[in-house]
Amino acid sequence: MARHHTTAPAPTHFYEPVGYCADESVGWLMKRALMSVAQAADKRLEPKGITHAQWATLFMLQRCRASTVAELARETQSDPGAMTRLLDRLEAKGFCRRQRSTDDRRVVRIELTPEGDVAAQEVPIVLAQVLNEHLAGFSKTEWSQLKDMLRRIVTNGEAAETRNAE
Repeated sequence: MARHHTTAPAPTHFYEPVGYCADESVGWLMKRALMSVAQAADKRLEPKGITHAQWATLFMLQRCRASTVAELARETQSDPGAMTRLLDRLEAKGFCRRQRSTDDRRVVRIELTPEGDVAAQEVPIVLAQVLNEHLAGFSKTEWSQLKDMLRRIVTNGEAAETRNAE
């Protein structure tokens, strides 16, 4: 995926090393929120025999966002070696299978089995329930603002990464 050269606004000075408090860190709060969502989803998907890493991978496969080990690792932000081991476990559970490409024998595509497709269909149902519970009390406007702000953080981070790499 090509990265667009984005100009990031100048960094702010909301945080200072002296007196830095993790409880007031946007990064720490985002991580805690993400972990809370993941744990709640894990708890609900556990009876189906699916862990966080597994449901994210099943979801990516079902939505056709990735079909190779490298693509899945990139999409789920994991190591290709760890992704291979995770796919071994999913394959042992009967949720996916590896298919060597007929166009390029070096490429191995991952596809869901019918059982994997059924398991993957549970993921958006559970995620919608969990996220709606976590967003209780938010207005639609606040929900949109939160998403816009998080996108801005991601965009700023990508622009800073590009700037620092030059």
